[in-house]
Amino acid sequence: MGSRWSSEEERQPLLGPGLGPGLGASWRSREAAAAALPAAVPGPGRVYGRRWLVLLLFSLLAFVQGLVWNTWGPIQNSARQAYGFSSWDIALLVLWGPIGFLPCFAFMWLLDKRGLRITVLLTSFLMVLGTGLRCIPISDLMLKRRLIHGGQMLNGLAGPTVMNAAPFLSTTWFSADERATATAIASMLSYLGGACAFLAGPLVVPAPNGTSPLLAAESSRAHIKDRIEAVLYAEFGVVCLIFSATLAYFPPRPPLPPSVAAASQRLSYRRSVCRLLSNFRFLMIALAYAIPLGVFAGWSGVLDLILTPAHVSQVDAGWIGFWSIVGGCVVGIAMARFADFIRGMLKLILLLLFSGATLSSTWFTLTCLNSITHLPLTTVTLYASCILLGVFLNSSVPIFFELFVETVYPVPEGITCGVVTFLSNMFMGVLLFFLTFYHTELSWFNWCLPGSCLLSLLLILCFRESYDRLYLDVVVSV
Repeated sequence: MGSRWSSEEERQPLLGPGLGPGLGASWRSREAAAAALPAAVPGPGRVYGRRWLVLLLFSLLAFVQGLVWNTWGPIQNSARQAYGFSSWDIALLVLWGPIGFLPCFAFMWLLDKRGLRITVLLTSFLMVLGTGLRCIPISDLMLKRRLIHGGQMLNGLAGPTVMNAAPFLSTTWFSADERATATAIASMLSYLGGACAFLAGPLVVPAPNGTSPLLAAESSRAHIKDRIEAVLYAEFGVVCLIFSATLAYFPPRPPLPPSVAAASQRLSYRRSVCRLLSNFRFLMIALAYAIPLGVFAGWSGVLDLILTPAHVSQVDAGWIGFWSIVGGCVVGIAMARFADFIRGMLKLILLLLFSGATLSSTWFTLTCLNSITHLPLTTVTLYASCILLGVFLNSSVPIFFELFVETVYPVPEGITCGVVTFLSNMFMGVLLFFLTFYHTELSWFNWCLPGSCLLSLLLILCFRESYDRLYLDVVVSV
């Protein structure tokens, strides 16, 4: 469905030539273009009820992609016993996520040229192939491990779409007073999927018992392998269902645009990339996003090792990570809804969130140095500081996405968010690779958190915000 939409058709202005915001136009020329629009457009944009179905399908795809990506981390000890994974194997299974962002610019080009439907179908098909590879029944453990790595790599290639396309979807289908909320839901569900892996895996797969006799250990290994395969088959089935639903119904765009910004012409792919790389304000806010979130992702990956000197178990560290992500998703959606009601406040929201993140990370770091600071080192303080840090940082993601798009409009949303998520994932990948080999002493890593949050706070404070896309929608609607 939707195959009749050609790539050129999707990128043509629906309001007619000369009625867009102008490519790099000044405020005065945009006001002139906006003043001419009401005569050509009989009424405001129209939204369709089916937009929620499109958002649901995309959000489910993002949720499962995050779930599949984090399959092995929570059950790594069981996976070691069942398949003979080494420490490098476990690290690489996690690294396939950021590695999948290496061809990010190809997916950005596809989203810009071919539209949402083709890109989402390709993404879901890659996930079907990836989860299917992991389920092939083979007794050779070496070949099985390679198939699992191949499956995780294909799932990682789905990451650029599920992480970048949320603002594009919200602009295409939702009105100006719903865009931030739709962006938050679509972008946060991938994080929520990764968090739910902390529950799904350990609940189904038992932990290995190293004290069992040899025969009992062999029986336990076979049982663990069966339970892991049950998880893999379940994830494969869910991905196939989502792919089938997407194939049956996922239109590239609504019959009529929901807003003037959705109908306006955008820059070409090449001009967009050049505009982004030469825009100092964009680079400033992109670094404010990529550095702290990249550091936080790497820090979260070794949270159990960081908390080991404080006598916090691996299970408790997993629960801390789970609740920080869940809290970040809830607060992120709430903040986005607030931003939809009170427009033009994205910078203020980010300042508040990163002020909280800086204080929370400083609290955690000083608590870990209780021998010097004499702050109480208890389970409650560790839980509170870690969860608050995760809530503040994770909830900033959709707010950042909306601010990126507003700052560089009329650059297409997919290209804008693709560049910043590429930077963030590359930063996270380098950190995870570094920590794989130098994880014996991690106390220095705690100081990277408040430092990166403070740096981001200063960058946001110096950032001069603009709302070009929102300005067009508000002026034309008036």
